[in-house]
Amino acid sequence: MGQNGLAPGGLPAGSAGQGVVAPGPASGGDLAAHPDSMVLGGLAVAALLLQLATIGAYGWFRDEFYYVACSRHLAFGYVDQPPMVALIAWLSRALFGDCLFSIRLLPAVTGAAVVYLAGVLAHELGGGRFAQGLAALCVLIAPGFLGTFHYLSMNAFEVLLWTLGAWVVILIVKGGNPRLWLLFGVIAGVGLETKHSMLFFGLGVSLGLLLTPRRGAFRAPWIWLGGALALALVVPNLWWEVRHGWPTLEFLRNAQLYKNLPVSPVEFFMQQVRRMNPVTLPIWLAGLGWYLLSGRGRPFRVLGWTYLIVFAVLVAYRAKGYYLGPVYPLLFAAGGTAVESGLAWLWLRDPRGAPSRRWGWLRPAILVLVVAGGAWRAPLALPILPIDQFVRYQAWLGITPSSPERKRVSDLPQQYADMFGWREMVAEVARVYGALSPDKRARACVFGQNYGEAGAVEQLGRARGLPTAVSGHNNYYLWGPRGCDGSVLIVLGGDESDNRAYCAELERAGLVRSPHAMPYENDLPVYLCRLRSPLPTVWPKLKHFD
Repeated sequence: MGQNGLAPGGLPAGSAGQGVVAPGPASGGDLAAHPDSMVLGGLAVAALLLQLATIGAYGWFRDEFYYVACSRHLAFGYVDQPPMVALIAWLSRALFGDCLFSIRLLPAVTGAAVVYLAGVLAHELGGGRFAQGLAALCVLIAPGFLGTFHYLSMNAFEVLLWTLGAWVVILIVKGGNPRLWLLFGVIAGVGLETKHSMLFFGLGVSLGLLLTPRRGAFRAPWIWLGGALALALVVPNLWWEVRHGWPTLEFLRNAQLYKNLPVSPVEFFMQQVRRMNPVTLPIWLAGLGWYLLSGRGRPFRVLGWTYLIVFAVLVAYRAKGYYLGPVYPLLFAAGGTAVESGLAWLWLRDPRGAPSRRWGWLRPAILVLVVAGGAWRAPLALPILPIDQFVRYQAWLGITPSSPERKRVSDLPQQYADMFGWREMVAEVARVYGALSPDKRARACVFGQNYGEAGAVEQLGRARGLPTAVSGHNNYYLWGPRGCDGSVLIVLGGDESDNRAYCAELERAGLVRSPHAMPYENDLPVYLCRLRSPLPTVWPKLKHFD
């Protein structure tokens, strides 16, 4: 609508002098007052259908058992996460049933929403139909996002909240009511109750404002009131931390020291390239350049600084590569706008200065390249292939399975290996439990070395009538022995000599075999143990937060 004197969004172009940004047409006149709902809606539906088509493949992911267990113990906090993911798991089970489909449905819907919102961001930045579609398509096919939206975790909802936060910042920069900082505060507060790394995004936006002429926002009350709202929303979680002695800080320290693999800044950057799909690298780099270097991107420079600041903080923190993932929808939005502008420039130039269509093939070529790149890497993020075919495909690509943690892997990368072995484990525990005398069955409990083992027994073992499962790992430790006295304990794994130090009687009663599982869950012995002391007495020695 730039041809009739209106800026995108229907604002008078002359209002830019009053703080309203009015970008000019980027693509030869295909801008509109509203996002292209047909294109973005179609891509969002495609993203949802792709997730639904694979929603039950391979099986439960380790962490999903834990989140469901947390949903049975609702609280304002947990050792390794704020409360939101447990609340979402509780809501999913209440609405759709206690099954794998139910807890994966909302992450899939969230992924579709992020695809749509990426296009909306491109529209707000001045992008036309091509820019919006390209931004949404880049989000849709990024392996990091395909995997994130496949299973239940706080990461899926974190991406949505960062994207919503960026949208509000853009609206404010374009001259929106400063009271929108209150909405940003609500989004940030919900984000902090979802994942504490929302702090990184808030820090990036705050410092980005200070580094640009937008620093004037701090002279008005609304951004401070928004911060107060965010703090108010996170107070329940902070109170939980205080009451429990700040267990999350202990968890983070232990994870840094003993669990996460340290990475160099170069490797951290390469993780971004792989997670977002190497084909899209020029697009999101163009987006970063558009924010930081272009005239049209200057009003939104705060978002370019946000990316650089969050990147630097996460590298210094030695964070896992996926921690930066939520910032990419706003880079893809700017990248789509930048690419569209460049193509429009080529479209309108020939050696004589007359309009030319000789570059018209570039638009479909770019889209085809992005889709092809997504299809090539999609099996690495979504369980599209049968597992034997995936192993061969992975080998054909020359990829060696890996883990972001200090753990050996099997023939699968960790995100897939952690979906295997649970049914075999529960079946073996059920066999051992069923062989006990009625008196011992009445007193038996299951002890897992980690929350995945305990959670699998709880979730999959209920249909088999298995007893209470306990563990000293993370929040399972805070839940305590839960009535188990330790007189009959079915112990999953652990060092045998260590087990004998705790058990007056120890018998190896079974073995869990699952070659595709993580190596420490394969060939896993199952022990019958009678503790030397009651379980509540030895419980403090079993704690491990990592």
